[in-house]
Amino acid sequence: MFAMRASPFRSRACSSFSKPLHSVLKSPRQEREPAVPLEFPIIPPQTRLESNSDGQAFDISATSTRTFLCELIVTDQLEQESLEVSLWGSADGQDFGKKPFLKFPQQFYRGRTKMVLDLSLRTEVRFLRAHWELNRWGRVAPTPIFVAGLILTEIPPMSQNTPTKRATLAVS
Repeated sequence: MFAMRASPFRSRACSSFSKPLHSVLKSPRQEREPAVPLEFPIIPPQTRLESNSDGQAFDISATSTRTFLCELIVTDQLEQESLEVSLWGSADGQDFGKKPFLKFPQQFYRGRTKMVLDLSLRTEVRFLRAHWELNRWGRVAPTPIFVAGLILTEIPPMSQNTPTKRATLAVS
């Protein structure tokens, strides 16, 4: 029905490029392979927590965004007890300071709690570890027991090609 014909606007100068125009416009950062988000089992899933303790230190220096989705998953617990989990950072893996970078709300029941930890402005932090505190009250078993896990998943960088919606102000 419709015949395709050569465009009169195509010049010979354009055809001399060895790369397509879209690859010339890309920045060197965009040409790199997309980074796979890293995942850190700060408290491995299904870990039985019976006393206050610190977790293993994880080296986060390989992450590109230094922004993490932190998901605390409590899968089992007894009645009349609470769990408090916090994340601490360190430059050397030894001194974790006096204040946590992130503190989860106190947990009493099974469930999932998600929070975002952004360390992009804290470039000196190379290691993260969890600290948890258990509390038990009442007249039943004296030892608190929680079965929980804390997974940190790196949030990947936002693509420069992602369209964004801009808010417009209505002028009255």
